[in-house]
Amino acid sequence: MAIGVNFPVLVGGLPLLNVQRMTLDEGYRVEKISGSRFSQLITPTTRTLTIDVVLTGRERLILKKGLEALALTSRALASAAAPALALAGIPVISLFTILLDMQITDLRFENTIDPRDAVKATIRLAHVPRHMASEIVGESLDLALAAASAAIPTTPPPNPIPRAA
Repeated sequence: MAIGVNFPVLVGGLPLLNVQRMTLDEGYRVEKISGSRFSQLITPTTRTLTIDVVLTGRERLILKKGLEALALTSRALASAAAPALALAGIPVISLFTILLDMQITDLRFENTIDPRDAVKATIRLAHVPRHMASEIVGESLDLALAAASAAIPTTPPPNPIPRAA
């Protein structure tokens, strides 16, 4: 990767350039095996993503409205988008992970005095799988991202410090 290039995080079609933090939480259900003292992990049950971003520039309020539209904050948007949401959710594409079928559950916007011309946003998305095919495609893309990132050269590891007796 080129140093100094700011790759955006795409939430739907919105490019978020100043992402400060991304947190991926995955939950797994544990089931007791009938007639045994053992338990077994069952498929992942929850997957949530939290993105902290600073919206800057002239388009900051347009991005804010775009996020609100993706979250379907008005009844008119929800009814207009309902047929599309039955097929697919919101894709999130970044250099950290690729997730399909996400839905915004919480939006938080903060405007402070420093910096004045920026809006801090926290976006929480939950994984809402719709079809097994999209699940397979999403996991395949995420696996391909992991394999590709392993092949990209990064900064050299820190010099080891020899142990002294």
